[in-house]
Amino acid sequence: MLEIKDLCVSYGAIEAVKGISLTVNDGEIVSLIGANGAGKTTTLHTITGLVPAKSGSIVYDGHDLLKTHANKIVTLGMAHVPEGRHVFTRMTVQENLEMGAFSLKDQSGMTKDLDMVFDYFPRLKERRRQLAGTLSGGEQQMVAMGRALMSHPKTILMDEPSMGLSPLLVKEIFNIIVTLRKEGITVLLVEQNAKMALSIADRAYVLETGRITMEGKASDLLHDEKVRKAYLGA
Repeated sequence: MLEIKDLCVSYGAIEAVKGISLTVNDGEIVSLIGANGAGKTTTLHTITGLVPAKSGSIVYDGHDLLKTHANKIVTLGMAHVPEGRHVFTRMTVQENLEMGAFSLKDQSGMTKDLDMVFDYFPRLKERRRQLAGTLSGGEQQMVAMGRALMSHPKTILMDEPSMGLSPLLVKEIFNIIVTLRKEGITVLLVEQNAKMALSIADRAYVLETGRITMEGKASDLLHDEKVRKAYLGA
């Protein structure tokens, strides 16, 4: 479904991504783990057209994403849950969710879609009229994920969904990611919580200073000595 080949991304003279290649197949959870500054977020931003690539290719469901404007990529069935949530703080929870459906030509099913999101996140239903800026960090993360689901995505890119959350909320968010995969949504997950990411993923890549240094089954990487020492505190 998603294939990246020899991708290079630079910020001026600084090479942030140095010729990486990876694939994400239909129905998988694929984790991209690594330290701060490894190039994880840059990779997601390049996939969704927010950052231009220097060279390489990104093909999604037969479409060349490097030749597709960012506002068109969401119409191909790809949604992005950004690092830091980026909710519309002065809009209500429901208004934030409705913004996620802006790309849909037929919005007649908005009520049904909202009910679907509220099934995933009952707390949001209780707070649907509340300004998003007054929510807790965990609730804002739920809004960001729910907003992405409103676009009926086939694939969701998630950037650090556990950042700043309590262990209990982290577990809840990751359980929802697993549920999304069971319902046929493909997930590319960028996450510093390597243990949690590897525990739910099918496959994973390790990104270090812009290069992929390891890849394989997530269960294998979870028990790999190098990964354990570098990312799992073992």
